[in-house]
Amino acid sequence: MAAGTWTFTNTGRGYLIDGTTAIGSDTYKIALFTSSSNLGASTTTYSGVTNEVGISNTGYSTGGASTTLSKTGTSTVIVTFTSVTWTAGSANLTAKFAAIYEVSGNILCYCTLDSGGNDVTTTSGNTLTISPNAVYGAFTLA
Repeated sequence: MAAGTWTFTNTGRGYLIDGTTAIGSDTYKIALFTSSSNLGASTTTYSGVTNEVGISNTGYSTGGASTTLSKTGTSTVIVTFTSVTWTAGSANLTAKFAAIYEVSGNILCYCTLDSGGNDVTTTSGNTLTISPNAVYGAFTLA
């Protein structure tokens, strides 16, 4: 299953351009959200997003998992991140969205975990891994 494209939030794009968000030096996390979440282009901060994945026996922790963003290139800049993995506990881990956000709270971008827009369910004992595209990373600026 392939995830959807990483999409900037309206403020995330601006924060990247004006330097509020610094790739390579700020601290980031990837968090998971359910299909009933309000996560979208108009979302600005992690605390403003509703319906984060439940933590009861799912193997997921509130706030998500730490990741490191890095960039390569000059005229074409590829931004990538370190993969994150969760192992479903005794309960299934079900999510529709993932968001990359600064620990300070600003959401940079988000994606659907299934390009068709469906929920993704990881059954007990199995892992859900979110990795950047091997060629294009999370996004490319050209």
